[in-house]
This record gives sequence, structure tokens and C-alpha cells, in this order.
Amino acid sequence: MVTLLSYCVPHDTGAAPNPFWGICTLVICKPEIRCKAEIGDWIVGTGSKNSPVGDMSGSIVYVMKVTKKLTMEEYDTFTLQYLQEKVPDYSSPDPRRRLGDSIYDFSCLPPRMRQSFHSGKDREKHLQRDMRGRNALLSNHFWYFGDKACKLPDNLQQIVKQGPAHRSKSNEPYVEKFLEWLGGLGLEPNRLYGRPQKELFKRSKICYECS
Repeated sequence: MVTLLSYCVPHDTGAAPNPFWGICTLVICKPEIRCKAEIGDWIVGTGSKNSPVGDMSGSIVYVMKVTKKLTMEEYDTFTLQYLQEKVPDYSSPDPRRRLGDSIYDFSCLPPRMRQSFHSGKDREKHLQRDMRGRNALLSNHFWYFGDKACKLPDNLQQIVKQGPAHRSKSNEPYVEKFLEWLGGLGLEPNRLYGRPQKELFKRSKICYECS
């Protein structure tokens, strides 16, 4: 049975989710979702009333179908071999590289945190929360709206989850309706229709559409 997991994205920074390089990934934050979601499930991130770009409540920031599920250690190996752009590089002028979500180096145990979005003053807090999720969720079938969040119709507002945690079981009556609505938008998947809300993206001249 397909599960629809929905949660609020209070600060859409480009790191979680990370929609760049043709694959949308959820690897840091949201440990409960990363533990629970299975291949074939849908994850919907809705906007916050207090987002950096204004009231985005009742709208979708992104939606992804889970097409691959790896342990965080497997994800580290995968990105080093096949998707190095997701490994954070703070020396890069490209904000997408600085916000890479493959932030844990499993070449040593316990794993070491690379310089990244989570290596600031709350480093230890982030590490414990991230590791609790155990898994990395990947999707090659996603829509990312970012600061151009897509408004949900009235009959799907029930899937919106404001505040912490997430909804899943209570979304069961809306799965079919949601997928029908999503397909009816006629939008091409695996594209970025907006930019992350983080200020550095507003200053960048980089084009964020996936190739």
C-alpha cells in the first residue's frame, strides 16, 4: 500500500530536500520520515506560514516519489562514486555545492561530519538527529517548487501538517485524489520550478533547472 507522508518545511534552504543534479534527496533532518518511508511512497513538503518569503501555508514546496532507499553509509559510497555534486564543497562559488547533503564521511567510525550546512554551533545536535534517521531517500520522479510553492486545492488541504512531526496514516483517504491532482497539473517531473528560499540563491545567477 502506497503511503503519503506530509510535513511542513519551515526553512527551505536547498539542503533538505536537496533537489539538485537531477535527483531529489532527503538525507538530513526528518529522521522519522527517513526511517518510515519505503520505495514507492510519496513525500510532500508543504510551506510554512512564517517562511522567509512570506506565508506559504497550504502550498507544496516539493513532492517526491521514493525511488531508491539507501542507508546513510551506502549513500556516502554512492555519492562518492556516482554523484559527487551532492558531497558538500564549501570552497565552491556554486551554492548548490555548498549545500550538498552527503555530509557524513563513513571512511571512519564513528562517521565524521564534513564541513556542511550542519557543521555550525549546533553540530552535535544535528548529528544525533540526522543519524537517528538511518536512511537516505532518493527520487528520480519529483517536482520542486521552492519559493514558487504550488497551492493545494481546498479538497486536499487536509494533508497539510503545520508544526513539527508529519502526517501519514491520516492521509490515506487522500492519496488517490492527490496523485490525480498532481498528474492533472501537466507539469514535467524532475524540474525545478522555483528556487530555495535561502538568501544566497536570490543573489546567484545560476540556472537551477535540472538537465
